[in-house]
Amino acid sequence: MAQIRELIRSGQLAPGSKLPPEPQLAAQLGLSRNLMREAVKVLTAAQVLEIRRGDGTYVTSLQPDMLLGGLGGAIELLQGDTGNLLDVMEVRRLLEPAAAALAAGRITEPALAEVRRHLDAMRAARDDVELLNRHDTAFHRAVVAATGNDTLVTLLEGISGQTLRARIWRGLVDGDAAGRTVAEHEAIYQALVSRDGPLAQAAALLHVSNTESWLRDHVRPVTPSRP
Repeated sequence: MAQIRELIRSGQLAPGSKLPPEPQLAAQLGLSRNLMREAVKVLTAAQVLEIRRGDGTYVTSLQPDMLLGGLGGAIELLQGDTGNLLDVMEVRRLLEPAAAALAAGRITEPALAEVRRHLDAMRAARDDVELLNRHDTAFHRAVVAATGNDTLVTLLEGISGQTLRARIWRGLVDGDAAGRTVAEHEAIYQALVSRDGPLAQAAALLHVSNTESWLRDHVRPVTPSRP
């Protein structure tokens, strides 16, 4: 695996290129064909390689959305565990404010208009918790996309999108959540309009921290009292 990865890193196997026939590559790397097959299987599972039946094995595009695409599915499997959900929210708190600060310095007018579109949709959906939260997710996706950093976009897409159920649940049980959520997003948007990185970071930190704090208060496991 390490040798194949080195061939890719060095450019000898570029994205989209076809691997040499198995006997040739095994001989080139000094491996048995069985070891070669196992390495290819693992790298295929990691989406570094792609097996095309009847054609051969290819290096994938190696884009972040492909290599990190399984992150969201993994987090989805963890959502039944309270501790893991809170861990995911903690990661959001670490990454999203920094992304908002970065976006403030890079956002274009079309990207800003996309953020505004989802903010307006959130205002209109105050009484529809599920719709509001879907535009909430899209709002954050648009902010992160404005950074132009595809790896960051993929990481936060996998993390933020998979906390949607928890945020919808909050909206259903907390009658004041919609108003606060819209106000917090308005603050993020205004910071982006001003191209003010520190202010955008602070606004995003306040928003994610408030959501995380509410979840910690309401999903913390309760220890049964003794008789």
